[in-house]
Amino acid sequence: MLERGGYVDKVLRIDLSKGSHQVEHLEEAIFEKYLGGRGIAAKIYFEEITPEVRPLDEANKLIFMTGPLTGTVVPGSTKFQCATKSPETGIYLCSNAGGDFGPQLKFAGYDGLIIEGRASKPVYVSVNDDKVEIKDATKLWGKTTGEVDKILKEEISYPQAGIMCVGPAAEGKIAFSCIKVDGRSFGRGGAGVVMASKNLKAIVVKGQGRLNYANLAELKKRIKPREVRKACQSLADYGRPIYTESINELGCYPVRNFQTAVFSEVDKIDARFMKENFFVKNRTCFKCPVACLKVCRVKTGRFKGWTVAPEYETIWALGAQCGVSDFNAILSANLLCDEYGMDTISTGNIIGFAMELYERGMITQEDTGGLKLTFGSPEAVLGAIEFIAKRKKVGEILARGFRGIMAEIPGSERYMMQVKGMPFAAYDPRGFYGMGLVYGTSSRGACHNVGGWSIRAELLSGEYDRFALKGKGKLIKSIQDTRAYIDSLGICTVVRRALGFSDKPDPTILNLVTGLDFTDKLMEIGERIYNLERLILTREGIRRKDDMLPPRIMNEKLAEGPAKGHMLTKDMYEVELDEYYEARGWDEEGLPTDEKIENLGLVGL
Repeated sequence: MLERGGYVDKVLRIDLSKGSHQVEHLEEAIFEKYLGGRGIAAKIYFEEITPEVRPLDEANKLIFMTGPLTGTVVPGSTKFQCATKSPETGIYLCSNAGGDFGPQLKFAGYDGLIIEGRASKPVYVSVNDDKVEIKDATKLWGKTTGEVDKILKEEISYPQAGIMCVGPAAEGKIAFSCIKVDGRSFGRGGAGVVMASKNLKAIVVKGQGRLNYANLAELKKRIKPREVRKACQSLADYGRPIYTESINELGCYPVRNFQTAVFSEVDKIDARFMKENFFVKNRTCFKCPVACLKVCRVKTGRFKGWTVAPEYETIWALGAQCGVSDFNAILSANLLCDEYGMDTISTGNIIGFAMELYERGMITQEDTGGLKLTFGSPEAVLGAIEFIAKRKKVGEILARGFRGIMAEIPGSERYMMQVKGMPFAAYDPRGFYGMGLVYGTSSRGACHNVGGWSIRAELLSGEYDRFALKGKGKLIKSIQDTRAYIDSLGICTVVRRALGFSDKPDPTILNLVTGLDFTDKLMEIGERIYNLERLILTREGIRRKDDMLPPRIMNEKLAEGPAKGHMLTKDMYEVELDEYYEARGWDEEGLPTDEKIENLGLVGL
């Protein structure tokens, strides 16, 4: 049994088919090797979800894991991870979420939760310390995420409880449906569809236990919330949308399905406009002094009076990506996605893509039921969300995600901004070439988080030439390894630098929590995790060809702005990719070599 801080040494496994549960223990060595969160979730995935398993098979599982810092007194210790096979991409998916659920799971006495099997009827799971129940959820089925959250909060009468749930979109098998978590989300990849396919509507957890610390007194001396907030002051003032203006000024803010990268109406959707016209209050996650969530109120329309905290990516996806500058409409679209339980990034991407097909005559008004799916139309965005969520007309095809659309609309693939079926985020890689490599080599398909956010190095710090090719392979590897260990700690990336967790980490805080010595080990752990994920992907058929970028990025130059004239051709991109594979110790097809596997201790895992 583990006698350390940070870990509770127990994983709760629930079999919905049998209606049973059991508690399993983890050896100390697994924590030292994979840290927690994303690392241990990937290991369990590798061992339990074989390549033959399809996303909606009963054999697929939902693996939730906290990190050693989740739920501790450390600022921003709200995060936990999910691993499953993705309905959107058909391959391995890792995702993280904040909220109270992760900390409450730790307080209940569990490092992780594994959901397997399939219930015979709609159910929800209740975890109350060591009391685990599978309850009837017939009354919840068909309800929106907001309705479910309200009903369960009234039922359990415990404000600190963590609640995960899915909405009608997941029940309808929309490929990019999310799991809502205390107002946050496991957003990308469609984990919500997996949950709904198991007839599991929600999971509630409340715990009243206390966490152990190796040296709490010294830890408290090291933790300085005011300094953490000061280090993240711009995010504290304006939230993540603070990046909107700067990315647009650099000519890298995608507009109208990446047809351009400068939004002429950015002043109607940027962070300052939001703060001055729609802001209501700050909202914070567990133990976070930054409060980067900016709650805004809808002023007109169907959701008048409702509030939501829009993210940078959401504002872009439901705004500029669709050519829309009506901030009130963007908030409304955000709320509609949340209520149905749909990932806002994928939803906005697919609507922007569909708008281009509509303007090219590849989708008609007959396909849309009369809806004019034109760029710049708020009505089109809101209407498209509805027909996707309800699988009406062309929404039946769009609901399948990019992989499903390819087979149904011939010739549409050239307009899809995706890698491995995962839609791009709010950065055009023709404006900074490292982001192309990020999208191409991310462990879950095109992703700015798991794949590595290179913006700071390429654009904000001035450390790298954003249009250079050489050096980007090594840079992206380092960023990805850093993110892998961060995701395994259980803290938010907003605060991690202020706590000493970077590509040259100071593990003092982690050591004081756990009593283990992670000095000079975290970057190696991150590299081990990323290579484990690549082993999973190669086992599922991923090779070099799958790391390539879409035609628009490689063949079409940006037509305006500071990045005008730039594109990232196949030959240019392969310079980066070759360097990246070499830095990783992978062969020319992107497979980890036997030497790399042995050096990282991944032989036999």
